[in-house]
Amino acid sequence: MRNEPRPQSQIDAIAEAWLDRVVDLVPTVGTYIGRPGGDDRYGDYGPAGDEAYAAEARDALAQLEQATPADDVDRVTKSDLARELRLDMELHESGWNLRNINVLESPAQEIRQVYDLMPTDTEDDWSVYAKRLSGIRGALDGYTETLRRGIHDGIVPAVRQVHEVADQARAYAAPGGFFDSAIAGAVGSADLPAALRRDLVAGADSARSAYARLARFLDGVLAPRATEGDAVGRELYALHSRRFLGAEVDLDETYEWGLEELRRVTDEQESLAREIRPGASVEEAVAFLERDVSHKLIGTHALREWMQTTADRAIEELGRTHFDIPEPVRRIECMIAPTTSGEIYYTGPSDDFSRPGRMWWSVPEGVETFDTWRELTTVYHEGVPGHHLQIGQAVVGRDKLNSWRRLLAGSSGHAEGWALYAERLMEDLGYLDDPAARFGMLDGQRMRAARVVLDIGVHLGKQRPDGEGPWNAAFALDFMRRNVNMDDAFVKFEVNRYLGWPGQAPSYKVGQRIWEQLRDEVAEREGARFSLKEFHRRALDIGGVGLDTLREALLG
Repeated sequence: MRNEPRPQSQIDAIAEAWLDRVVDLVPTVGTYIGRPGGDDRYGDYGPAGDEAYAAEARDALAQLEQATPADDVDRVTKSDLARELRLDMELHESGWNLRNINVLESPAQEIRQVYDLMPTDTEDDWSVYAKRLSGIRGALDGYTETLRRGIHDGIVPAVRQVHEVADQARAYAAPGGFFDSAIAGAVGSADLPAALRRDLVAGADSARSAYARLARFLDGVLAPRATEGDAVGRELYALHSRRFLGAEVDLDETYEWGLEELRRVTDEQESLAREIRPGASVEEAVAFLERDVSHKLIGTHALREWMQTTADRAIEELGRTHFDIPEPVRRIECMIAPTTSGEIYYTGPSDDFSRPGRMWWSVPEGVETFDTWRELTTVYHEGVPGHHLQIGQAVVGRDKLNSWRRLLAGSSGHAEGWALYAERLMEDLGYLDDPAARFGMLDGQRMRAARVVLDIGVHLGKQRPDGEGPWNAAFALDFMRRNVNMDDAFVKFEVNRYLGWPGQAPSYKVGQRIWEQLRDEVAEREGARFSLKEFHRRALDIGGVGLDTLREALLG
């Protein structure tokens, strides 16, 4: 049973006010966390918007530094919010927003992706949808203005990212593409007023036109002025590493650890390949499993049903044995995404759980078959005990956590590190006893280890493992091809992601490393009193935080 709600403290009030300000400045954040009020608009993606955000961050930090914690919850909030605000200001001062373009997580994608979470059940929903569509042109014009400021200031992105995102923008702009498909059902519905249907068509046309204009700017104006090199350098990389981990690590030691971890996982996978088929290499074991119809799903309907059944079973069984799973978190929706990029991802529940947590699968065009041996661990990663449990448990913690802690705080290292930790935990708990499923888990772990090495290697200009000079994009692509068993188009996308989003990819495996270190340190300290179930409850009740904050909270 949870405790009585704790009274709001001064630090809680500062954190709540900061969340309100973020949602006002960046309304898409409100949509993602399920806080209504700004779903019909965008924030300012121009330079003035970034200046306004930085000014608010400075003001919030000044207030926070003057506040005295009332209890341990406050101490965590103060430590983690101050960490985040300082990072926001460091990123602002580095001029990162002036070069912020990459193939996965930049304004070019954010402005489009928010529609995946917007409700479309009622006439009012569609009215809000139409209003936001009409704002895409202004949002992209602001983003373009920011990139133009970067050109003026000599702070520009890598040309590789510019051309790749231009291709994405052209896809968004295509007739019959996302925007036309998204409104097709509404436009054809006699239940909606004709004026609203016209607004939706006009909004979709405007959105497609705006993305076409962005593509022309990227290819015609920004690309000729962009840099040829992909590396961001040690100083900027260290900043991004701290941002994604919520912790400071020795990058050189982490690179060497990554090489050793890659060797260890590769050896484990090679041994298991021989168990699956005597004398087989990893590639031969993959080919054997891909021919095995007992691990095959045909069609996206079968995929979604399998995802849902697997996720529901894990919730039901683990909720009886190894985790305290709050009732609202016992519901997850497994979805086929409206896009075709190949991503698999999780979106958290709304504040009141009226929109549940969702696991999304973006299936590439033409892909009709799926291998359960490869993807079982993905369901655990995105569902329970992975992201859904982790994020849902924070959202439900109203009795002691302020809204910022429940809905917005956190770091990639905490979230993705926990999800990889959860994958290995499911092996320990006997859910991956099938050698094929365990092989699939190791395939993912090997990829995550490889990209620790790749990411740090490229951006810091480290010497390649083969001793033939420094890392570059060509070697990075070859390196990933040798360490993953995936379609080549996906491998290319992944490598482009790492090249354009420094520090994010390693946060998965490095985060897992830190989670495992913390568990082992707590177990050593508590000795016979240690309970793994209690460790998980205590750790997840803290909510999403940076990993240094998590260490402070668990170990003091």
